[in-house]
Amino acid sequence: MEYDADLDATGLLCPLPVLKARKRLQTLSPGQILRMRADDPAAVVDVPHFCAEAGHTMLSRTETDAGVATYYIRKAT
Repeated sequence: MEYDADLDATGLLCPLPVLKARKRLQTLSPGQILRMRADDPAAVVDVPHFCAEAGHTMLSRTETDAGVATYYIRKAT
């Protein structure tokens, strides 16, 4: 999937992945896509909740065998 910005939040624990995503999304234009990688187990709950609360759209989530999840988030318009 194509994306406009990238955020590597691996190694960060709750709530840092979501806080970093919020800050990075502020720099994007509405409709642009952020790709974020995170290995915090809480992110699987935190990221969708953050998107729903902020009006962003989580387009997809995939996870590797190593436990690193990749999220694609479209900034709210």
